Amino acid sequence: MNTTQEPLIFELSGEGRVGCALPKSDVPHYQLPAGLERDALDLPQVDELTVVRHYSRLSQKNYSIDTNFYPLGSCTMKYNPKVNETAAGLPGWRLSHPLAGEKYSQGSLELIYKLQASLAEIGGFKAVSLQPAAGAHGEFSGVLMIRKYLLDRGEAKRTKMLIPDSAHGTNPASCAMAGFETQTIPSGPDGNIDMKALKAALDDRVAGIMITNPNTLGLFEKKIEKIAAMVHKAGGLVYGDGANMNALVGVFKPGEAGIDVMHFNLHKTFSTPHGGGGPGAGMIAAGKTLAPYLPGPVAVKNRGQYGLQMPDRSIGRVKSFLGNFGVLVRAYAYILMQGKDGLRRIAENSVLNANYLKASLEHAYVVKYPHTCMHEFVAMGDVAPGIHTLDIAKRLIDYGFHPPTIYFPLIVPEALMIEPTETESKETLDAFVEAMLAIAREAVEQPQLLHDAPVTTPVGRLDEVQAARYPVLRYKA
Repeated sequence: MNTTQEPLIFELSGEGRVGCALPKSDVPHYQLPAGLERDALDLPQVDELTVVRHYSRLSQKNYSIDTNFYPLGSCTMKYNPKVNETAAGLPGWRLSHPLAGEKYSQGSLELIYKLQASLAEIGGFKAVSLQPAAGAHGEFSGVLMIRKYLLDRGEAKRTKMLIPDSAHGTNPASCAMAGFETQTIPSGPDGNIDMKALKAALDDRVAGIMITNPNTLGLFEKKIEKIAAMVHKAGGLVYGDGANMNALVGVFKPGEAGIDVMHFNLHKTFSTPHGGGGPGAGMIAAGKTLAPYLPGPVAVKNRGQYGLQMPDRSIGRVKSFLGNFGVLVRAYAYILMQGKDGLRRIAENSVLNANYLKASLEHAYVVKYPHTCMHEFVAMGDVAPGIHTLDIAKRLIDYGFHPPTIYFPLIVPEALMIEPTETESKETLDAFVEAMLAIAREAVEQPQLLHDAPVTTPVGRLDEVQAARYPVLRYKA
């Protein structure tokens, strides 16, 4: 539905107009197999300027962290410093080739080696692998490590993985893909893991537990050391979902609290671009027990030279080469720029900003777990009869803000999961609060405004169920 006055590029087509002039082909003609060539493609005929303007207009409609506030809970959509982009664009990194061999890749291998060491130190772990390309990929790799470790011990009967109901939604899928069954552990009244339920689930079939800490309610698991000790005593291992590590860097080391293996999201905590779904980096760190099982190869240093080596009992490769190298360069530049003290300030300010927003909004929006939060908090969007979280989210778009994560975690009805990150100024946070409070008033006084929202965008509110079931994937005149 095109509700603006801007014509679509197909509507600007005119017979004989050409957008580009291709040079004469300098390669032999090749006849495609029958059925692959199509002569009657109804493509628009437009000039170059029209094409440029069309795509420039589209780019200006994109929402980005460089233009607006992006309070997506659990996604940590913070600003990506441009110095990191400059570093990744230096010819030595940008033009390096993964097949060049160790002799011609010493600089790249040194960076990988030092990034491994930095992340191990930050997390309190023994070793790191940078291969996984995203958070869920790191989860899957870590769970495979646990499975191989248990099989090596002759404990194939351990097929049950415990998942708190406050964990990230990808955790059960990662377990299922690795061949485990899952059992949900409920949260207690304080939003932390119910210790009685955990104790009851710890039988001789338990392979381990996957803990998101801070959890998706934005709360720190205060009994994390006791939980790890209980699982270890029962013969299981502890997987740490480090997606919310932005609240802990420089303050808390999960590896020292009993976590056996954990993934970091470099595209969250260490400020590398999310890239519209990729590339990312979900590298994994392991303690003494699981370090030999890390996917490889990993970077090593021997007599002043850098090389690659498979850990002793590695689960093997999980990605070609060593992850998304450009993302690794950006993350290492970020760590060097911040230093130890800077990383701690990142965590402190992310927690400060989240609690400032929570305190500013909790009189208008119910916060089910109103304790001091970490990097995010979860409010509820049913602020008036007939009003739902989706209405709040859509109305926020009219105020110029990207909606927060909605309807997650599932244990909070009408959830609004809000994470400001440390990079937003007080002025931006105040503007967001003002918009949220205005919407709460509108929900009572003018509810139809929320039901109709958004009204300032090129496309109005879509029937999302219809769109998912019957997608329109091409232009129809």
